[in-house]
Amino acid sequence: MQVEKYLNDIAEREGTVHLTLIDPASQSPDEAAEIALAAAQGGTDAIMVGGSTGAGGMLLDQTLLKIKEKTDKPNILFPGNSAGVSRYADAIFFMSLLNSRDISFITSNQVMGAPVVYKSGIEPISMAYLIVEPGGTVGWVGDAKLIPKNKADIAVAYALAGKYLGMHYTYLEAGSGADEAVRPEMIGAVKHVLGDNKLIVGGGIRDAVTAKRCALAGADMIVTGTIVEKSSNVTARIEEIVSAIKS
Repeated sequence: MQVEKYLNDIAEREGTVHLTLIDPASQSPDEAAEIALAAAQGGTDAIMVGGSTGAGGMLLDQTLLKIKEKTDKPNILFPGNSAGVSRYADAIFFMSLLNSRDISFITSNQVMGAPVVYKSGIEPISMAYLIVEPGGTVGWVGDAKLIPKNKADIAVAYALAGKYLGMHYTYLEAGSGADEAVRPEMIGAVKHVLGDNKLIVGGGIRDAVTAKRCALAGADMIVTGTIVEKSSNVTARIEEIVSAIKS
């Protein structure tokens, strides 16, 4: 399966893609697999696997293998650094944190990880990664110069830079567990300049109302992560959000 084409086809056909993010460091591989299965039953389109800290090595490999035993939904690496690469994934968001102050998150980790991606044969999906206020853990770890939540023009400038550098996807990230999702005005402005390039939005999306607001504003893909870690009924929560963004 060509994962990028699979995601793009869903975005064109159904309007919005839903991605479930699982952090290997937040639970055991078996528990992660059960979450992935429940999310798949709720209608998620793909599983993202990764995190800002402690999400590499054997734990990452085992998590991916266990998830593959439970669901055939494509799994996509969402690495915090070069250690977040595994040959057991279907694809990787090969991303550059464009608004980081630390060059290692812009190019250095990418240089170290690229040969592993090449030898593993997993599919790279190029992505401009942008951290918006409040930023959460990823903003702190990635030493991001956070894009102010009310400054859509700054997000637009970064998104255009990523597009002109040849990146296919742009990810507006408010941070895991953020108290507010990326604002619709920013989503709309960024999508306007991206055109056919795909826009992913994540962070602070905990319910169907927020998810639908982001989708209507122009998000091609919605990411939810924290809610699956804290929900007692993952399938129902995902189903609610998927229904809202695809209706």
